[in-house]
Amino acid sequence: MRVLENCEPKQVFYYFEEICKIPHGSRNTKQISDYLVAFAKEHDFDYVQDEMNNVIIYKPATPGYENAPTVILQGHMDMVCEKRPDVQHDFEKDGLNLSVKDGYVTANGTTLGGDDGIAVAYALALLDSTDLPHPALEVLITVDEEIGLLGAVGLDCSVLKGKRMINMDSEAEGSLWISCAGGLSAVSHIPVARVDAEGEKLQIKVCGLMGGHSGSEIDKKRANANVVMGRFLYGLKREADYEIISMTGGQKDNAITREATAEILVLEENTDAVREYAASVQGAWREEYAGTDEGITVTVEDEGKQEVRVLHPTSKEKVIFFLVNVPYGVQKMSGTIKGLVETSTNIGILKTSENEVMGSSSIRSSVETARDSLSDKIAYLTEFLGGEYERQGVYPAWEYRKDSPLRDKMVEVYEEMYGQKPNVVAIHAGLECGLFYKKMEGLDCVSLGPDMKDIHTSEEVLSISSTERVWKYLVKVLEALKE
Repeated sequence: MRVLENCEPKQVFYYFEEICKIPHGSRNTKQISDYLVAFAKEHDFDYVQDEMNNVIIYKPATPGYENAPTVILQGHMDMVCEKRPDVQHDFEKDGLNLSVKDGYVTANGTTLGGDDGIAVAYALALLDSTDLPHPALEVLITVDEEIGLLGAVGLDCSVLKGKRMINMDSEAEGSLWISCAGGLSAVSHIPVARVDAEGEKLQIKVCGLMGGHSGSEIDKKRANANVVMGRFLYGLKREADYEIISMTGGQKDNAITREATAEILVLEENTDAVREYAASVQGAWREEYAGTDEGITVTVEDEGKQEVRVLHPTSKEKVIFFLVNVPYGVQKMSGTIKGLVETSTNIGILKTSENEVMGSSSIRSSVETARDSLSDKIAYLTEFLGGEYERQGVYPAWEYRKDSPLRDKMVEVYEEMYGQKPNVVAIHAGLECGLFYKKMEGLDCVSLGPDMKDIHTSEEVLSISSTERVWKYLVKVLEALKE
C-alpha cells in the first residue's frame, strides 16, 4: 500500500510519492530529470532536456482554448537535504521515508522536499489529466534552485513561448506572491597556519536549534549555530586557554544553521572549566532565545589526550574575529512595504581545512545597492583578515509589476472560490521569477503554493487539505485563462 494512497487529490499525491522515491538533492538531479523525460515520452508530449537537466514539457491546449495565451507552469526539482543527527539517511541513494500525521505529510527526520516537489506533482497531475480545460501548457522544471537558482540562470529561455507564468514555489495558501528579493552567496576564504600541539581533545557541539529558511524565517530571530559557536569560542578565552583544531557548521547557506561543532585542545586541568562554561552559556542562551530556540544545547565530549595540528594563535584569533563580526540576521526592514524584510544575511556554512577556514553567507535584498553594500561589508571583513572573497550565484530581485492581467485574474478566481481576497504580497525569499522576469521581456508572473511549515529543516511538513484546495484553485485559474 502506498503511504499517501488515501490523500486527496489522488493524482497529485501519487506523483508526489513517486518523486519522493527518487533522490533529488541539489546537484543530484539527473535521475529525477530523466524520470520527467520518461513521463513526457510515455504521454507522447514534446519536451526539452537541456545540458543542465532542466526539463520543459509541452502540452497542447484543450478544445476551446486553442487561441488562449500559453501558460508556463514552473517549479524546481531539487530539494534541500537536511536530517536530524540521529537519523541514518543517504540523500544520494535513499528515497524519503514518508508518513502522514495530523493532516500533514512528513519525512520522518529529514526534509520532505515539499519545496518544491509539490510543484512537480501538481504539474505532472495536470499533464496527466484528460478532463481539465486549460490553455497550451509549458511545464518548466529547473535544477539546483536551492543553491543559487543555477538551472534558471543557465536556461535558454528561447524554448519558451508563453508570457504568463504561474510559479508554484510558495508555501502559503491564500497568498499570491508578486515580488521577491534578489541575492547572492558571499563566500569567504580565510587562510590559516597550523602548528603541532599536544593536549586533551574536546569536541564542542552547539545543537537543538530550530533552524529554518534563511529568507522566509530570518525575521523570526532564530539562533544560528555558527554565530553562537563564535560567541562560545570568544567567551571561552576568558575562562581557559585552548587551541582550535577544526570547526564545521551547516550544509546550505540558505538554511539557518541548526548545529555547529568545534574541536579544541586544552590542558587536562582546564577541561572542567570548559564544561562549566558550556553549562553556564547553555542556560543563558536558553533564556535569551526563549520562544525560538529554548532547546539550544551545548555539549562537551572528551576524546582523550592527542597530538594534533592546531591553528596558529594568530589564525585562531582571525577566525574568532570573523565569526564574531560577520553580519547575521535582518539588516534592514523595508521603508515602503510594512513588515517586509528588505535586506538580510545568513552565514549558513562553516568549514575548516588544513590551510583555510571557509564561510558562506546567503545575502538577500529587494534593493540591489543594499545587497551589494552588505556584500562589500563581508568582503572588507574577509580581506582585512588576509582572506579572499567571492560572490557566487548572484540573482536579481523580482520587481513588482503594476499592470498584471494574470494577477488580476487570479485574484478574481480566488475571491470567487474562497469568498475573500487573497494576500497579494512581496516576499523576502528568493524565487526564480526574478531571473525569468529579467530574461523574458513582458513576462507576467505570479507565485502560489499550499501551506508548508519548517521548510529546509527536518521538521518540514506539507498540509494535505491545503494541497487539495490549492490544486482546485490552480485548476480553476487555468480554466479562467481562456483569453
